Amino acid sequence: MDIFSFGVHFTDESSCRLHFKEQRDKQGVICHRCQGKDHYWLKNKWSYQCKSCKARISLRSGTIMESSKLSFMTWYKTIFLMSTTKKGFSSKEIQRQLGLKRYEPVWAMVHKLRKAMGERDDRYTLEGMIEMDEGYFTIEASENDHKTQKSGRGSKTKSNVMIMAESTVLENLDTGEVERQCRYFKAKVLTDHKPQGTDQTLQSSIDGNQNIVFTDQSTSYVNIADYVEIHVSKKSNEQTTKETLKWVHIAISNAKRNFVGTYHKIKAKYLQLYLNEFVYKLNRRYFGDKIFDRLVIVSITANGH
Repeated sequence: MDIFSFGVHFTDESSCRLHFKEQRDKQGVICHRCQGKDHYWLKNKWSYQCKSCKARISLRSGTIMESSKLSFMTWYKTIFLMSTTKKGFSSKEIQRQLGLKRYEPVWAMVHKLRKAMGERDDRYTLEGMIEMDEGYFTIEASENDHKTQKSGRGSKTKSNVMIMAESTVLENLDTGEVERQCRYFKAKVLTDHKPQGTDQTLQSSIDGNQNIVFTDQSTSYVNIADYVEIHVSKKSNEQTTKETLKWVHIAISNAKRNFVGTYHKIKAKYLQLYLNEFVYKLNRRYFGDKIFDRLVIVSITANGH
């Protein structure tokens, strides 16, 4: 959705509410008391009422907008800003675009959306041929880092991130040229370099064990063959980066460039949220205008707490 279409469709608070209700009706409303799925709509209260137990459910209840005092229009403008560009916006820039005085509610809203993006992508797993490698992302040094290192405020450190890409090898029948095409990605922050953490991340990200996983020869990957049909490991070099692990390295490079150009600093405990947004939009790179509506649906179906 471009800025002109947004301005036509969402002119005021009421138009945003109505659109949100339409999308929520399509997803279905479940009573928080009796789990009933049949409801009346109380127009004057902007609430649902369960036909079974008569419990009332507000339009925001059970969504990421629950407990938020920000208007539907503010949420919709934020969803538009976050879905309209590949790079995205920092919370500070969104605050400036919205013309709001307080930063904290904007920061909380944006991180709720990022968390919801991650929850949505966690529903899906990778299958077939999977590239897998680690990238080191620059983050703000924590207080513990400041205590253990001779570094002052504003110093930086690195965080280890596992990047996975579902790729397919295609061969041009005329030329015989072979190239790898990519579908979906995953990115997960690792707490250490131990094989156990890598194994758990892989298991939670793939569909079954009938897969082929390509990696370099890192010692973190010693147990991967136990969880997949075939594990292909190659010595890390320029050729491996360009061919065998092409898409994961493209994703790592693009994510780093995105973060450096958009965010002033990223704390370790929030790195996964920034990765959620990057991967969510990367996996929907061909959605075009539909990504706005998809993100509205995510805000409805994600856990509101």
